[in-house]
Amino acid sequence: MSTGLAAELAEQEAALVLPRFTNDDAWRLGCLLVDLARERSAAVTVDIRRGGQQLFHCALEGTSPDNDAWLERKGRVVLRYGTSSLAVGERFRAKGTTFEEASFLDPALYAAHGGAFPLRVAGVGVVGVVAVSGLPQTEDHALVVTALTRFLS
Repeated sequence: MSTGLAAELAEQEAALVLPRFTNDDAWRLGCLLVDLARERSAAVTVDIRRGGQQLFHCALEGTSPDNDAWLERKGRVVLRYGTSSLAVGERFRAKGTTFEEASFLDPALYAAHGGAFPLRVAGVGVVGVVAVSGLPQTEDHALVVTALTRFLS
């Protein structure tokens, strides 16, 4: 991973820490993501989970069940590594390999592609995942970061 990108991803995760994360927060964040996607005419599916519970899910027009599978696979990466799915994929690429080749994890269950981001609560740690699927991976990631930034402002 380039030093610049690694630093940028680390800064995002350090800055986007929540004071708490309730079911109502999941609804507000999910609706914000859906509104942002609609403003951009982006065909995405949005998913928010805390622990083992799905708190928000919305599939916009133009998406398919494949997007749901991507969300699950990217979300598993976040929970396993405690960092964004984009950052995990970039770490492997920086080593001259791919996540699929070197992680020894089943690619049918795990995908280190951008779009899933840890829901980190101050003083607690990672409590869940917010994820988007439907755009190129860096755009999925950027949409989530934009929404979390607005949510925290």
